[in-house]
Amino acid sequence: MTRNIADIRRDYEGGQLEEDSVPGDPMVLFDEWMTLALDAEGDDGNTMTLATADSQGLPHARIVLLKGYDDRGMVFYTNYHSHKGSELANVPHAALVFWWPSLSRQVRIEGRVEQVDQEESNAYFNSRPRASQLGAWIATQSVVIPGRQWIKERQHRFEQAYEGQEIPRPVHWGGYRVTPEMIEFWQGQPSRLHDRIRYEHRDGSWHCFRMAP
Repeated sequence: MTRNIADIRRDYEGGQLEEDSVPGDPMVLFDEWMTLALDAEGDDGNTMTLATADSQGLPHARIVLLKGYDDRGMVFYTNYHSHKGSELANVPHAALVFWWPSLSRQVRIEGRVEQVDQEESNAYFNSRPRASQLGAWIATQSVVIPGRQWIKERQHRFEQAYEGQEIPRPVHWGGYRVTPEMIEFWQGQPSRLHDRIRYEHRDGSWHCFRMAP
């Protein structure tokens, strides 16, 4: 039986977001919002949707984890040979969406993508738990496999191969940085009259303006 979801409603509310009181640099506001989101959402605060496009222009989206951000952009890590890695190799642009329901807040980011340097990928890889390091070798991401037993057998082989040794970062695994060209902050408000403040990077500087809900 199909459940009727058309009548599901949620009331949004939050502090007002005014274009004349937000910082000129959107990364300052993003840092403020992310700090609050990590407190409010716990381990899910850095969860984001990553949207990419393939060589035919078809969109693809999935959930990944933000693992770092600074003035240069937002960083996540994955297998370079995965579907998203192949898509970014052909179309090096992406969109990110953060949704923090307890705060009635959303952030959208669009920009160019490039791989982070090897030193940065190595530093993050070395900080990961050993099981996660092994996982980067075990999983040939985005390919069809015969079953879960295939993964277990690979896990056993790699555990034996690196027993008592440091695990090196696979050359096919590392980080990407999304350099924002647009950042939009959405704050839910009653009666669907939401606040939307949009920043666009043009001519070497950020420009800020309000969008209709």
